[in-house]
Amino acid sequence: MRSSDSRNAPVDAVVFDMDGTLIESTTAVNSAFRAAVAAGGGPRCSDTEIVAAYPLGPPRRILDHLLGRPATQDDLDRYYTHLGDGQVRAYEGIGETLAALTERCPVAVFTGASHRAARILLGAAGLLGHFEVIVGGDQVTNPKPAPDGILHACGRLGVEPGSVAYVGDSPLDLQAAWHSGAVAVAAAWGHLYDAGQPADRTAHRPADLRSLVHAG
Repeated sequence: MRSSDSRNAPVDAVVFDMDGTLIESTTAVNSAFRAAVAAGGGPRCSDTEIVAAYPLGPPRRILDHLLGRPATQDDLDRYYTHLGDGQVRAYEGIGETLAALTERCPVAVFTGASHRAARILLGAAGLLGHFEVIVGGDQVTNPKPAPDGILHACGRLGVEPGSVAYVGDSPLDLQAAWHSGAVAVAAAWGHLYDAGQPADRTAHRPADLRSLVHAG
């Protein structure tokens, strides 16, 4: 972790994790995986099995694992078709917080989901227009807790990682932030939040994130 002074200083940009931080899409995502696997002749998958596969990376890698064979483009297309039909919601206060942040600084997303999935889900939640950059797990070599995606987002925003906050609900998010040199901000409302996991800062509700940057 950083020193107390550096982790409390305002930042120049904010990069977000997606699911569990911006949106709740677990039901939609799991249903899409389950349908794609079934249509591809794979085994019946429980929610627990699907969620346990999330750290593997973007949808193609997860489908490889769940199907027990390399996923085809047809498998992947079926996943995206079902994903677009699912129910997705933004966490309460996220829309207003993003609107406030984007008036003050660049805002981006780095998610383990693919770029295509991120655009589908953020669009369904009504949040897509807030982000200057969206980086999916299929656009980097190594998944979280590696820093690749955060560094890629910072590069596209034109900011140094040390001047960026990465906001996420899971321990992997916080570890990726530290590995990149960014300020690790825990989203305490997310479904993978662990109060025992150290963070540079903790936001208990989305509105708390407004203090990350200078007031406009």
